[in-house]
Amino acid sequence: MESENKNIKVPLISKIAYGFGDVGCNFSWMFVSNFLMIFYTDVFGISMSAVSALMLFSRFWDAINDPIVGGLTDKTKSRWGRYRPWLLFAAPATSLLLILAFWAHPDWPATAKVIYMVITYCLLVLGYTCVNIPYGTLCGAMTQNIDERAKINTSRSVAAMIAIGIINIITVPLISRLGANSAKTGYLSVAVIYGCIFAACHFFCFAKTKEVVMMPEKEKISIKVQLQAVLQNRPYLLALIGQVLFGFTLYGRNADVLYYFTYVEGSASYYTTYAMCIIIPSIIGAACFQPVFKKTNNKGRTASIFALLTGICMLALYFFNIKESAVMFYALSALTQFFFSGFNTAIYAIIPDCVEYGQWKTGLRNDGFQYAFVSLGNKVGMAIGTALLAALLGKFGYVANQPQNDAVLAVMKHCFSTIPGVLWIATAIVLFFYRLNRKRYNEIVEDLKNGKRG
Repeated sequence: MESENKNIKVPLISKIAYGFGDVGCNFSWMFVSNFLMIFYTDVFGISMSAVSALMLFSRFWDAINDPIVGGLTDKTKSRWGRYRPWLLFAAPATSLLLILAFWAHPDWPATAKVIYMVITYCLLVLGYTCVNIPYGTLCGAMTQNIDERAKINTSRSVAAMIAIGIINIITVPLISRLGANSAKTGYLSVAVIYGCIFAACHFFCFAKTKEVVMMPEKEKISIKVQLQAVLQNRPYLLALIGQVLFGFTLYGRNADVLYYFTYVEGSASYYTTYAMCIIIPSIIGAACFQPVFKKTNNKGRTASIFALLTGICMLALYFFNIKESAVMFYALSALTQFFFSGFNTAIYAIIPDCVEYGQWKTGLRNDGFQYAFVSLGNKVGMAIGTALLAALLGKFGYVANQPQNDAVLAVMKHCFSTIPGVLWIATAIVLFFYRLNRKRYNEIVEDLKNGKRG
């Protein structure tokens, strides 16, 4: 049954709708990753040490709930499929949790602030998990055609880059305008707007996508057995390592960006200019994944190329700043974003193909469970990157809303350029060893059709 869907073409409206799902994800998660930490420290009045501890603690929470949610999505049965119902019901709940995360008031007692931060953040992460895991897994259920999957993920990444560009351009001015009398009001108002966009995008994705790949009926399989199957899936393990490095590099840097422009460059307004310079390159870069993949016939190698070039550009950024060499700074930023966007498309295009490899290798198909560990790996990387940033800033004497000492400024600068640059090169090395190319994948799908195993 699965292979009958190998050559099914996915309608354009479905590709667009799937892309809108990532628009919604970014209006939630990129807003959180870019702005929540500075909201906690500079508006809500939480210490860097408390924020760092929260980031690490929340990953223990993820380690519990991500595999559970992934397993539940695999077992879901409904007239809408396994994964789409989660978009319908979990998205509005997550929108509410996003708003609650920014509901906090700076005048609360210190203990109340920390308790509120921990509860709302952990619930928000759980809500996002309940949307993002089924959303990510849905791609593999829409088709088994490797080129169609590449097109779906290109649509997803292009839409995501447009959304990220819009978020980066409008968020700081929106916060300033809506929070003219209170920064807290500005952040909360933006959270309400972005929460509504998050829900609407997932409703559209639910309405216009369809699950056509027939999943085998499952008996109850223990987590231990599923983990053993995952450990035999070499392409998946490489992709998982790539996701951990990706999360560490991307979200650690994202958390630093607003600090960097505010304190190193001297004004948060530069963030908007920076965002305007990178939006077009990010869209073009995302669209370039498919032609590069056609040349390499290997999504992992494609991701490796983009990661290497991203790292080189970030290392070069260390030597330039806006005050002395604005043209070079913005040009290198645009080039960095171009290559990053190609990587972002490639890394998510890899995951669905690993599912068929795992089924061929072990006889077990567990889409949701596998995507749950991808999500967990990404968030573990995010937690380590964000927690380390907070810990370093706290250690060297960061003081909110005040001029920073040289050591703090150096941390912010390195976290914007050299540290992520080195990590991108490490990511490129890992993904260079990904071997599941187009020819091999098609052979595996054909073997599954004929009931053969690896």
